[in-house]
Amino acid sequence: MTWLLLLPVIPCKIENRKSPEEELFPAQHEWYQSGELLIGGIASQIVYTLHTFYFKKPPSLDLFNDGVMMIKYYQHNLALAFAMNEINKNLQILPNITLGFHIYDSYFDMKMTYHTTLGLLFKSQRFVPNYKCDRQNNLIAIIGGLDSETSFHIAEILGHYKIPQITYGSFVSKERDATEIPFYRTVPNEAQQYMGIVQLLLHFRWTWVGLLAADDDGGENFLKSLEPLLSQNKICLAFTERIPNQAQWDTIEDIKNLIKIIHKFFEDRKVNTFILYGGSLTMISLNNMIFLGYAGYEGNISLSKVWILTAQVDFMLSGAQRNWNLDLFHGAIAFTIHSNQLQQFKKYLSSIKPYQIKQNNFLKEFWEQAFDCSFTNLYGSLEIDGMCTGEERLESLPGAVFEMHMTGHSYSVYNAVYAIVYALKAMALSNEMGRKNVQLQHLHPWQLHPFIQSSSFNNSAGETVSFNDKKEIEDGFDIMNMVTFPNRSFLRVKVGRVDSSAPKEKRFIIHDDMIVWKTTFNQGPPLSVCNDYCHPGSQKKKKEGEQFCCYNCAPCPEGKISSQKDALDCVKCQENQYPRKDQTGCIQKVTTFLSFEEPLGISLAILAASFSIITGLVLRIFIKCRDTPIVKANNRHITYTLLVSLLLCFLCPLLFLGEPIKVTCFIRQVAFGIIFTVAISCVLAKTITVVVAFMATKPGSSMRKWVGTKLANSILLSCFLVQAAICMLWLGTSPPFPDLDMQSLNTEIVAECNEGSAVMFYIVLGYLGLLSVISLTVAFLARKLPDSFNEAKFITFSMLIFCSVWLSFVPSYVSTKGKYMVAVEIFSILASSAGLLACIFSPKCYIILLRPDLNSRDHLIRRKN
Repeated sequence: MTWLLLLPVIPCKIENRKSPEEELFPAQHEWYQSGELLIGGIASQIVYTLHTFYFKKPPSLDLFNDGVMMIKYYQHNLALAFAMNEINKNLQILPNITLGFHIYDSYFDMKMTYHTTLGLLFKSQRFVPNYKCDRQNNLIAIIGGLDSETSFHIAEILGHYKIPQITYGSFVSKERDATEIPFYRTVPNEAQQYMGIVQLLLHFRWTWVGLLAADDDGGENFLKSLEPLLSQNKICLAFTERIPNQAQWDTIEDIKNLIKIIHKFFEDRKVNTFILYGGSLTMISLNNMIFLGYAGYEGNISLSKVWILTAQVDFMLSGAQRNWNLDLFHGAIAFTIHSNQLQQFKKYLSSIKPYQIKQNNFLKEFWEQAFDCSFTNLYGSLEIDGMCTGEERLESLPGAVFEMHMTGHSYSVYNAVYAIVYALKAMALSNEMGRKNVQLQHLHPWQLHPFIQSSSFNNSAGETVSFNDKKEIEDGFDIMNMVTFPNRSFLRVKVGRVDSSAPKEKRFIIHDDMIVWKTTFNQGPPLSVCNDYCHPGSQKKKKEGEQFCCYNCAPCPEGKISSQKDALDCVKCQENQYPRKDQTGCIQKVTTFLSFEEPLGISLAILAASFSIITGLVLRIFIKCRDTPIVKANNRHITYTLLVSLLLCFLCPLLFLGEPIKVTCFIRQVAFGIIFTVAISCVLAKTITVVVAFMATKPGSSMRKWVGTKLANSILLSCFLVQAAICMLWLGTSPPFPDLDMQSLNTEIVAECNEGSAVMFYIVLGYLGLLSVISLTVAFLARKLPDSFNEAKFITFSMLIFCSVWLSFVPSYVSTKGKYMVAVEIFSILASSAGLLACIFSPKCYIILLRPDLNSRDHLIRRKN
């Protein structure tokens, strides 16, 4: 739709026949209201077609009559007239000036658009560029048109004369630079609509959608702009089809191809979401296509789809379609240009009668086609059947034919009129133009540009309207839910908003609970995916040769989880968590350690305490019987030292029980190593003492000087010092410390003592093993030496047990995890210590307690003899 601002000039006369286009589409087919200043333009709401459809089956079907008006868009004209009436009644805007307007039709035809635009500039029976002939008005500004192509065709001519043009339904195409054309837009940039569509699809997780676009430059630009955005957001197009902007098809073959295309739309039951982009004719064309395609297909296809409609598409039925219902689009989600209802507009529409304005040629045709009646005399009422009375009510028309509420496009027309008027007001008040209204008679169109660009005003709906630096109004888009009814009416319910100028969290708003869905969807959003979602606990696996939206679902590998639908990859839990059995989430690990409260800890503590008590009793017995031969034999001080070290060995496991702390971690392994070194050193010293004593009994032996406590003490001290040095080096370089082992066990965090340096730990054990092997070897060699109290044979057994325990400890310790590693070490300490205590001291205790007769010097001498 286009309107312009005009001033009268003196005509010149040129005679010429009317062009064929004028005869077919007369330029006089206009709506004119006179005034001192005129706003008028080219309308793109009216289309005439002389074509009908013909079929073999059924024999014929006439979908359109000649000269069918697109009734729905007549509201745009009325919005213009309503705005003009408001302005003329408001004496504060342009006092003493009455505004008028012209409306012309472009017929959706490029030639007619150029024809009419030239007519606005150089009105005559023949166009003479740059000459104004016949009754002429000065053209100041144009409002229009509805589709982008009409606007650009007009701008190509107006741009040469720098005449402002405000469009109310056009979107800037990337192929054209709007900054080079005098373009002002009362609609937001289409990029916001792209963002809204993508966000809407992501919100409802619709990743497998169909896209239908008008077969024109706008549709091409829409596809080029939207497809990359969909791909970036992991949304796939199941199909992309172009909708021809035509109301008829010429051949049967065209109709057959049409049926195949429509069937393709609906045969894939996985595609439950369609995106429709188009212009004024797209909805009419699509309705025809669906009607023909569905009627011509005998199979069972479902029409239950969610339609996402762009702002240029409107719900309208024309010609024979007006008897169809809109059930197909029930529950559709439509992006519409932001609008605000004006209280007086509905009253204004209700007051319109076809005989009110004589110059309004459009109104007669609108009335006849809207109410399916005819006038024989426009200014007289007839009561014959089928004749218009002029008293019909616009409220009675279904919404697909005419709406009483102001649509987004009509709201943009309304704002466009006010933008021009406030620009004129600013010009009249400026210092350059002066304050006399007569000065407006001499203004030039190019002088209006800065005033339109900088205009800012509040309309009667209370909203502020202004243009940004891109010459557009940033009002964003409303998201409407379309609820249809059997009587061919529908209701628009606002369920959301898209506005890129809003704060980030408010740029896209959608209210799910307000949306009415098709009943076949069970009152909820349908699935529109290539395959079912991958449930938590699984991950996507690409299907070869298909789009990325089509995939298989594979269970998560062991140790990984996925907590969301359609997970791209399974992930590991945090270190302090472990996966659920169904691999859908993580569970917090429990911190564990070998405590005194649990059965295993209690058992080991009791065992350690029991052996300690037994060792203490043995020590007491030996101290009490210290003067008996069996105690005095083989260095009783070494025996006492061995018993004390064994006592400490049995108490050492208590350092391993309980929660690891810094003190216990620091001393427990060192204490274990040093205490056991002392114990093994004592055993080694006792064994070597036996050997030396036997060798010293031989005549002339040089070993006699070694007999006594010196040798035993030297062995004990030297072995101790070596182990102590190793432990000091360990503590000085990399001491043990409390640590949490999160990796060893899947479900538990093990509180443990980190040994700091594993090498030093195994050196300590290795040194103990070396002493044990030496002791075992020496004892084994000395086991048959003649002596009444020869301990070598008992030491051999004890060291055999000791070495067996610690040889089995190493693989057990390495293969065990968690607190059971500590239990293995405690058990090895207790078992090896108990082996030494039992094998070395049980025979002596037997003699001391049960056979005191054997514990005498006489028995010793008798044994020797």
